[in-house]
Amino acid sequence: MLYSLLRPLLFSLDAETAHAVTLGALDRAQAMGLQSAPRQPEGCSRRVMGIDFPNPVGLAAGLDKDGDHVDALAALGFGFIEVGTVTPRPQPGNPRPRLYRIREARAIVNRMGFNNAGVDRLVANVESAGFRGVLGINIGKNFDTPIERAPDDYVHCLQRVYRLATYVTVNISSPNTRNLRQLQESRELGGLLAAVTAERERLADQHGKRVPLALKIAPDLEDAQIDAIAGLALGSGIDAVIATNTTVSRDGVTGLPHADETGGLSGAPLTRRATYVVSRLARALGGALPVIGVGGIMSAQDAADKIVAGASLVQIYTGLIYRGPKLVRECVRTLCRGS
Repeated sequence: MLYSLLRPLLFSLDAETAHAVTLGALDRAQAMGLQSAPRQPEGCSRRVMGIDFPNPVGLAAGLDKDGDHVDALAALGFGFIEVGTVTPRPQPGNPRPRLYRIREARAIVNRMGFNNAGVDRLVANVESAGFRGVLGINIGKNFDTPIERAPDDYVHCLQRVYRLATYVTVNISSPNTRNLRQLQESRELGGLLAAVTAERERLADQHGKRVPLALKIAPDLEDAQIDAIAGLALGSGIDAVIATNTTVSRDGVTGLPHADETGGLSGAPLTRRATYVVSRLARALGGALPVIGVGGIMSAQDAADKIVAGASLVQIYTGLIYRGPKLVRECVRTLCRGS
């Protein structure tokens, strides 16, 4: 109810300013003891990647890039939080404005460009947070790192976050870092996965624990590409695949204000495509690896559809902007009722 009253005010601000204002307000509410995580429903836990998730509804990467707001976001009732994408060195991302609402379609276009304060800042933030739940850390490459040197950036980030992460996501699917999606091609992906999984094994020996690795892919893939990625994932030691990131398609928003802005599209126009990719990927993986479904979850039914399509867990982001925290509660109730 409160968010529905505040949303008109937030939507009167430009999208990136509203984002910062909202996170600041959540932090203040958390610090004042005005919000606490709701009690998890009975029988809601899921064991995925060898991890016990208190419920199957998570926060997607991108909302809290530097891990500045983990405690406040966890109090919204998520079963897990994913922060990032983080890169080895700080980078400002693309010039503002770079985040746009398409209200008529319940969508967002972003071309943030992996803006973040660098992996060392994220590590310091996570170390100082009180959160002790399931934390995913999403890693990427700096914009100016040549594609052939990309594995070095991912390995560096993995080394820095390993001891703090419950799982680590290898993000190769943002459309806002030049040539990044080239890493989804078989040759580049094979080399990248070999590098990060080999480093993970070394780190597992060093730290005495094995941290699962997830791979995040785009929705703009042909069926043959999805099948090829599934094949590489199965043979690589990767523990899960996250489907999907934002889309470069403008289906469902053509002609609307801001639809022609460069960047990735998220929200309701992505729902069906993301669910299809989850389904295709789950079939290609044959149950050998779990899928985490994300993209266009605007209602509890959308979350349930991702599970029916083959996802073991789901993540939300844009739906949270349009619906507020009640979306988290609705998704948890629906998915746990179906347990």
